[in-house]
Amino acid sequence: MRERKPVRQSVSLAPRVARRVRALANAKRSSASRVIAELVEVGLETQEQERRRFLDLADRLVSSQDSREREKLKDDLARLTFGR
Repeated sequence: MRERKPVRQSVSLAPRVARRVRALANAKRSSASRVIAELVEVGLETQEQERRRFLDLADRLVSSQDSREREKLKDDLARLTFGR
């Protein structure tokens, strides 16, 4: 995929979050915009990793013949889905 010119976006942040972003930007000697962009990229990557993990667990559950493993996989899927 070819990188394109950055797209300008406007976001509203809660005051507490904005303070944390500014503090992080100062600590990194970067701009708040760059910090926000990095945090969004990390968040998107993390979400994709969680999706892949979920699909991997679901595939393993479908193909497993071991009842103990199936129960563990069900628990893992429930934890991923419902945070339990």
